[in-house]
Amino acid sequence: MFASATTRPATGLRRALGRAAAILSAFVLAACDPTGGPATQARGPVIGPLIDPGQPVRVALLTPGGSGSADLEWLARSLKNAARMAAADAQGATIDLRIYDSGNSTARAVEQANAAADAGAQIIVGPLFAEGANAVGNAMHGRNINVLSFSNNAEVAGGNVFILGNSFANIADRLVRHGVRNGKRNFYIVAEDDVAGQLGGRAIEAAIARQGARLAGRSNHPVSISGIDAVAPQIASAARSGAVDAVFVTGNNQAALPYLTEKLAATGVASPNPQMMGLTRWDQPPARMALPQLQNGWFALPDQGLKTQFDARYRAAHGEQPHELAGLAYDGIAAIASLVRAGNRNALTTTGLTQRSGFSGVGGIFRLMPDGTSQRGLAVATLRGNQLVILDPAPRGFGGAGF
Repeated sequence: MFASATTRPATGLRRALGRAAAILSAFVLAACDPTGGPATQARGPVIGPLIDPGQPVRVALLTPGGSGSADLEWLARSLKNAARMAAADAQGATIDLRIYDSGNSTARAVEQANAAADAGAQIIVGPLFAEGANAVGNAMHGRNINVLSFSNNAEVAGGNVFILGNSFANIADRLVRHGVRNGKRNFYIVAEDDVAGQLGGRAIEAAIARQGARLAGRSNHPVSISGIDAVAPQIASAARSGAVDAVFVTGNNQAALPYLTEKLAATGVASPNPQMMGLTRWDQPPARMALPQLQNGWFALPDQGLKTQFDARYRAAHGEQPHELAGLAYDGIAAIASLVRAGNRNALTTTGLTQRSGFSGVGGIFRLMPDGTSQRGLAVATLRGNQLVILDPAPRGFGGAGF
């Protein structure tokens, strides 16, 4: 349950910030610290084996199972179940799915990927963490095998590594594009000074440049009460200058985002003037939807109708709610099945995987790009009266209004 800064004692908020920051830092350093090598380089020659579409396709799924973490075990279970659902749905294609648990260890991920390749795997779906994806990509590059990672970190995409996760660049492009179409051309960025915040800030800056908008300024802040208190006056001054149409915030820390936005709202920095925007979902966890300072802010999310259908199917089959990332496993297997079903001998190559028409996924359309990133159709949403409201629906095809 969330409490706002006005209802949570300051010492309690500091403890919450400290705990959350420590957990987030541990995850981000594992997920966002690429090690270099072929997987991080721009695409070169075509990678991946040619197949006989009439024969079973051998797919290895790498999950974080065996880590000992309850959250990661739930995620691993969800990824396995979702992948099996996709394989069962693959009418016209036969997916020989083999599952390998690699925990949260990069070395174990490489070991399991090599074991899968030795057993005849033709493509790998997973692992979760970007560092592991980078290392697995390096190991599989010489074996002519592509890797569809669950990561959202574009820093490790390229070569034979694709990221299925929703990247910061994809979200930033969607929101900045929507903003420009609605008269918002001067963007001020507020970024946390951790790894994820800085990657997010760079993604927003790049999106602003791509959409022909203007970067009106940027403030970085530590994930702490003192850090937010120190930077809030600078942000407020910029927002009141008349040269800022939108304030784009990277923050997702469980306690920091509510505190930052409440601190800014107290100075008059709140939607719609300037328009507040978030790189992360402001409707999750659900308690956030009742926070007054987040009302009328903009954020992006997948097609909720399709996601609801998937969640209902999953619950009926497995008796529990799937992890939010479960759909990535379904998408990866479903994309492979779609290419095989079409009779493409190059279905598992970098050329086949990057077909321009893309695929239908759990949360809407998506496609894998030649640089290894993924482009996903997203809706733009807001909060009104503590309820989720869709401002601009997710596009149903590439080249539509959302792209």
